[in-house]
Amino acid sequence: MTVLATIPSPSSGAIELLGISIHAYGLMIALGVVAGVWLAGRRMEQAGVGTRDDMSSIAVWAVAAGVVGARLYYVITDKSRPWKEPSRWLKIWEGGLGIPGGLFAGALVAVWAAKRRGVSPAGLFTAAAPALPLSQAIGRIGNWWNQELYGRATDLPWALEIDDEHLPSGYASGTTFHPTFLYEVLWNLSLCGALILIGARLKLRPGRLLAVYVVGYSIGRFWIEGLRIDPANSGGGWRLNQWTALVAGLGAVAYLMIDRWQHRNDVAVAAQPAAELEPHDAASGEGDGIDEYLSEDE
Repeated sequence: MTVLATIPSPSSGAIELLGISIHAYGLMIALGVVAGVWLAGRRMEQAGVGTRDDMSSIAVWAVAAGVVGARLYYVITDKSRPWKEPSRWLKIWEGGLGIPGGLFAGALVAVWAAKRRGVSPAGLFTAAAPALPLSQAIGRIGNWWNQELYGRATDLPWALEIDDEHLPSGYASGTTFHPTFLYEVLWNLSLCGALILIGARLKLRPGRLLAVYVVGYSIGRFWIEGLRIDPANSGGGWRLNQWTALVAGLGAVAYLMIDRWQHRNDVAVAAQPAAELEPHDAASGEGDGIDEYLSEDE
């Protein structure tokens, strides 16, 4: 007995609302940003790092840079060579955002924007670490609407249906595929929850939770990327994004290990409260669990 016969795909990549056609891909990206900024801003205030206004101001710059970076990464690296077709460069609603490029550009600009607001970059990164996979989880739903970036053919109960017009060549009508968008949604939501708990329970130095995010995301992305069948640059038996995930993940692990070694005798770190968000009042008991972060807004 199966739970699902298959997962259907939307008949259109647009949502009709009050007579207006809205590209669902862009809508999912926007909703993901809103959710991520809300969570990061809430964590910043609870940690005493900054205000929600600070987070909103920083996000304006970081998100804009992230979108540009993600699009550039796609244009430069995609197998279809979109860099040869200037008419495609700005058509984000058709898909094509490379997360590695978005994270890199967004993080760099976030540091600059945080310093302008007088916010500690390390505190910002600690607050934003769980917000990133939350945003990504929601944004990935856009791939379902566009019927893109699915995995290998499968007959599993949760296999994804794809319309004939979106089928890759060589696959018969009615073939179903791994719903890699769903795998990444579930992985990222789990990662979001895990990061909140890790930040609350472990004694991490400020900002190190972002490195834990990179490790967690890289593991999931490496596995999920290996299931995908869309054309991609590759080498050594792996796709480009798998190599990127491997390098980023190992780099983050090395960073955490080196940082731990360098500060192994740091008395200040040993005395730091468990939630690691800085600054933080250990006596107040605030910021000690997932319920506080996700509880009803004041």
